[in-house]
Amino acid sequence: MNILFVMKHRESAGNTHAVANYMRVAPKFGHSVAIYGKPIWYVPELEFSLDIRSFDRVVYVYESELYRIEPMQEAVVLAQFPRQRRLIVDTDGMYNPVVSIDGYDFNHRDEAERAQWIQHIDALGDRIMQPSIARPIDARARALTFYGYNPALRVDPSAAPTKQYDILHVGHNWWRWRQVSAELLPAFAQIRDQVGEIAFIGLWWDQPPAEGPSAGPEEAFRSDPEALRQLRIQTPKAVMYHDVVRTMSTARINILTQRPVLLRLKHLTLKYFEIFCADTIPLLMLDADHAEDVYGPASRELILSGQVAEKLLDALHRPDHYRGVVEDVR
Repeated sequence: MNILFVMKHRESAGNTHAVANYMRVAPKFGHSVAIYGKPIWYVPELEFSLDIRSFDRVVYVYESELYRIEPMQEAVVLAQFPRQRRLIVDTDGMYNPVVSIDGYDFNHRDEAERAQWIQHIDALGDRIMQPSIARPIDARARALTFYGYNPALRVDPSAAPTKQYDILHVGHNWWRWRQVSAELLPAFAQIRDQVGEIAFIGLWWDQPPAEGPSAGPEEAFRSDPEALRQLRIQTPKAVMYHDVVRTMSTARINILTQRPVLLRLKHLTLKYFEIFCADTIPLLMLDADHAEDVYGPASRELILSGQVAEKLLDALHRPDHYRGVVEDVR
């Protein structure tokens, strides 16, 4: 079976790495996978195609943007693939009622925006999947983990890069600042002289998007670069999707955060699994019950909540113990 993914492909964000994983494993089962579009020279490992008629199924992957291809091409896609051959993956919980987290994070601004999304998705197909192991809120959607742990991507400790950081967060500042400023920065302040380098690698930690309001809600990118500088926290630029796992491996500890609305919906993201491929100690800012549902009971010892500063120091001082916990999760 030949499967075409229609999605907004970005080299340092989104779901590109997830689809690249499908490209890797599909041939083992007699299938092939490609992304709709023209080849991109700096990601030669990705398969792209505009030859719509050579595919048997189409998968639409939606994030927080109602991404659409050119109307003429969209008409060809819809003609080529009857509804039963279309699959829709709703990664950001847009096919749901309006969900707002304390007036901070949300999936839709209002009912009018939600209606636009629902109308578009319902016109495309009937099979709507959400990356979760929990039952979706909307009964018309179904749970599909979509992401997964691939042991082949695991970084061998004997070949891992040199540790540059004691503590690292790899990910963009997209609805993260409230949790970071309320829980992580005060903990870092308590122990800053007891740990080495700390870094937040990704977009928008030290400045807002250059695109301005068109990039999304201003609150989604809120940060305080001066607070980061005072704590000597580095903010290197984002890395390519295929460098995420190796970059995580440059730190003794990696912290996993999740945007609040996805945490409420119990949606999975690729980072849930990338972080356990890295040669590092993952500490998880997740609900403990949800983490156990995903990772098993060993993960409870990796939860980073409550006494955050103490937990960070404990992981740095007892790395062998925590590596054993990480192996149990793997």
